Amino acid sequence: MKKTLVLLFAFGIVVLACKKASNSSSDAEITTDEYLVALAGDCSIDDQTTSAFTYQINGLTTEEGLQFFVGNSFFNQNWVEAPSSTEARDGLGPLFNAHSCATCHFKDGRGAPFTNSGLLFRLGNTNDNSPDQLYGGQLQDYGVLAATTEGSMNISYVEEVGYYDDGTSYSLRRPTYVVNGQNYGSLQGTTGISPRVGQQMIGLGLLELIPNGQILANEDPTDANGDGISGRANYAIDAITGTLMIGRFGWKANVPTIGHQVAGAFNGDIGITSDYFGNENHTSYQTSCNGLPNGGTPEISLQNLQAVMLYARTLAVPYRRNVKNTNVMEGARLFRSIGCVSCHKMNFSTGSGGSIAALKGQKIVPYTDLLLHDMGDDLADNVPDHLATGREWRTQPLWGLGLISTVNSHTFLLHDGRARSIEEAILWHGGEANNSRNSFKALSATQRAQLLAYLESL
Repeated sequence: MKKTLVLLFAFGIVVLACKKASNSSSDAEITTDEYLVALAGDCSIDDQTTSAFTYQINGLTTEEGLQFFVGNSFFNQNWVEAPSSTEARDGLGPLFNAHSCATCHFKDGRGAPFTNSGLLFRLGNTNDNSPDQLYGGQLQDYGVLAATTEGSMNISYVEEVGYYDDGTSYSLRRPTYVVNGQNYGSLQGTTGISPRVGQQMIGLGLLELIPNGQILANEDPTDANGDGISGRANYAIDAITGTLMIGRFGWKANVPTIGHQVAGAFNGDIGITSDYFGNENHTSYQTSCNGLPNGGTPEISLQNLQAVMLYARTLAVPYRRNVKNTNVMEGARLFRSIGCVSCHKMNFSTGSGGSIAALKGQKIVPYTDLLLHDMGDDLADNVPDHLATGREWRTQPLWGLGLISTVNSHTFLLHDGRARSIEEAILWHGGEANNSRNSFKALSATQRAQLLAYLESL
């Protein structure tokens, strides 16, 4: 695919802007999926390098393109403690998890445990998800010089051996999480810990534009059809509009819009106030944070915040690879036959909402239904989140799955990175996914390899 070199000297950035992809796939190809390459329609790009998640979608206007690069800058550059001569980027903290958005989403990709970048602990009452009285709703493991940090996160693992039906063994690592330090006092006895890894950023604007009716059409909360799958939507108040909306983002679909996600992450993860989250991210019990200098009111301007929102909405989805490989094609058949498509839905089209024309009217294959599903005891965090129970998680989109190792140099999957491979992620599935997991375990070694080859092609 040809690329046009665009030099943006004003921002000191050199990028490759991809030309529009052909949208020649027929409805039948989208349904059967064997040959589909452009999973995001015209918002797909042809790149398999370490930069595969960093491209803007095709068709942005000149003004949108400029906003994309402003947003890219504020997404990637570090925030600093106030006061600073860098007035547009000061106000970090007083408590925080990261200096920038890119800390948790390096190259717009996926975070990982162990690295102090990309994994955080949500704190919530196991009965009603109210925040911890002393620490709030999220453990902050860093602070500015004058502030006392909240504590540190510790993870340990125990290996557990299991067996496929053919006798082949495998090993899964079961995590245990502990908050060390607890510098403001002990966590409440009812406070649960929910580890969350930063997710890859691609295709978010397309997911935001899926009409509500298409999402709700896949709901079956009472399992009326008896297939063992009972997905349901989460709902939350959107910080931007102030209205109750279907949740689409976050590991428990607890965030309705990208605007809310971006503004909330600035506040919760970096300690940056905005028009939508105007309070500093510490509780009244954390007195070492009181009266410290800030970066203004708000600390990120609405204009710059909206640029980051546009940036998050317009990151393109890489093409699939090896789509006509015999093993990949057989893996596609197995993906359907063992029931993975019951939750990892393929067929959607975006609506006409929003202001970005390039996102509208696209046929997309994200491999998610954006619904909550009970994933069983093994994956439960026991922390409810809006309507989500402590056993429920949103179906993770699979587009770009096979490029995570290229972009981020790891394959730690699931909400807490416990799975070291796609294979392990499947084996951790439980609850509503029990039947699919057991069907996977019953496959021959050759068939398992074919299914994994298919998933690696996404």
